[in-house]
Amino acid sequence: MQTEILYRSEKRLPEAQVQALYRANHWSSAELPGTLVAALANSHSLVSAWKGETLVGLGNALSDGHLVVYYPHLLVLPEYQGQGIGSEIMKRLQARYAGFHMHILTADGEAVDFYHKLGFTRAGKTQPMWIYEGNDH
Repeated sequence: MQTEILYRSEKRLPEAQVQALYRANHWSSAELPGTLVAALANSHSLVSAWKGETLVGLGNALSDGHLVVYYPHLLVLPEYQGQGIGSEIMKRLQARYAGFHMHILTADGEAVDFYHKLGFTRAGKTQPMWIYEGNDH
């Protein structure tokens, strides 16, 4: 019997599983597991996806609570990608911020087409800019 995917909004996540998820997706923040778990716990919103006791995906949001929401992380274990888990996580996050003036994210590579399907478009003539300590881009 196949176990269905369950979605949770608790902000406490097991460090080892978070680190495994980020490593599987080659995110450099996997090398800072304690800091990463603390950062996720301080998100305005967090949605995680579980198959049984296994963390298979997560997404978070940072927001002022009124006008603007930024979606910095959306990850799904590679073997679970393409099954609608990332889309469901984003739909749940977007529903929380329905009616907000601005929903923002940074998409690169293959993620651009994924986010287009969720209604995101390039923001005018803007160009993403950052000061970044990672090495995965």
